[in-house]
Amino acid sequence: MQHLGKLEKIIYSAQDGIATIIMNDPSNLNAIDEQMADELLTAFQRAVQDAEVKVVVLKGLEKAFSAGGDIRYFYQRIQAGGEVSIDELIAKVGVLADHMKRMGKLIVVAVSGPAAGAGVSLALGGDFLICADNAKFILAFVNLGLVPDTGATYLLSKSVGVARALALAATGRPVNALEAQSLGLAHMVVPKAELDEAAMKLARELAAGPLVAYSNLKRQIYDANFRDYRRWLQETEIPTQHACGQSEDFKEGVKAFIEKRTPKFSGC
Repeated sequence: MQHLGKLEKIIYSAQDGIATIIMNDPSNLNAIDEQMADELLTAFQRAVQDAEVKVVVLKGLEKAFSAGGDIRYFYQRIQAGGEVSIDELIAKVGVLADHMKRMGKLIVVAVSGPAAGAGVSLALGGDFLICADNAKFILAFVNLGLVPDTGATYLLSKSVGVARALALAATGRPVNALEAQSLGLAHMVVPKAELDEAAMKLARELAAGPLVAYSNLKRQIYDANFRDYRRWLQETEIPTQHACGQSEDFKEGVKAFIEKRTPKFSGC
């Protein structure tokens, strides 16, 4: 078994041709901050470089896959009167999102519990999504006065169509595991106790398959559907999220979330 050193928020291991990446920051419910984004990218790059690795499995905690952005950090900055900039984070998660779709090795994502905000994007960034029956997907960005990031708008538009993608992003309503499957987002839904084994079973089956064909299949899919993904992340996602992140609505959304009240948006 191979381990990747100097990682604090994830656990990386590789054994029998399968690399497993576990987001492991229970104190923050796997919030996607800059460190988490950096460590995830490092782990995926290591999996690509390791000739022994054939398939990658991405997992979260049993309690939650990922809570999305680190809202408490934003709240502390706002309360202290400091500048709140999310530009660097959005740039980093964009690189991660593109890398996951571009890499030649298949990614199985296993989701237990809620995936919120950027956690939804990460889950959609893999190639096969397996959900525990307690999984829940929440595009919570709108509740903070933000737009989806980490490629979520792009990926959802491609997978469920423009109207559904807009409705999900604009309302932020939760989508449970069965609805995710009916929408074509989830490959499989299993009881929570069976999630790990279901993900590893699929990973083992894929690892025993024609890897050259899989790699070229991902290349075909990328070129057919994601050729402009990197440009869109850089030229559309970053500036639109920057504009939202500078708004008074963002500050109000963050404060309302932490203070557990309904936000009073002003539209500016």
